[in-house]
Amino acid sequence: MLVLPVTSATRFVLVRPHYPENVGAAARAMKTMGITRMSLVRPGRLAQPEHEMAFKMAVRAWDVLENAEVHETLSGAVADCDLVFATTARRGQKGSLDPRQAARKAVEQAALGRRIAVVMGNEKTGLSRADLEHCPYAIRIPMAADQPSINLAQTCQVIAYEWFVQGLEARRRDTTAPREPAEEQV
Repeated sequence: MLVLPVTSATRFVLVRPHYPENVGAAARAMKTMGITRMSLVRPGRLAQPEHEMAFKMAVRAWDVLENAEVHETLSGAVADCDLVFATTARRGQKGSLDPRQAARKAVEQAALGRRIAVVMGNEKTGLSRADLEHCPYAIRIPMAADQPSINLAQTCQVIAYEWFVQGLEARRRDTTAPREPAEEQV
């Protein structure tokens, strides 16, 4: 698997997920783009990483489920993170970034050795105001249709894709940048 600084520095945090299928599909979406760190905050009774439907939907991302951390609080899940993004479907959220803008910021911060969390809310209610207090940045996925939101796993896929593409672009820039000539020893 291709590992990029931004993908290895990032964890996806699912807050109060309800459906095991979404937990598994989120793991699969993450892994396809190289993100393997998942945390769950107070998952619903069925939304456990070991649930058979989560396992079925994960399709070769079983390691993401097996290594998922479960936390009682969002503050505990993001305590060691330097940069925390919340996802939101709410329009007019001040300072919201689209996924590409957020990915650029994440790539910059990962290059500095910073740890990143992307926080996603419950499938039915999203993140609470209290949850948003832990997240200085917001990501909103632009949509053409007047839909209230997209599926949790789809959100993971869109954001993970942008992280991966921006990470590849940063790697390409780093490998094609002109190098300073080495100083000659006298």
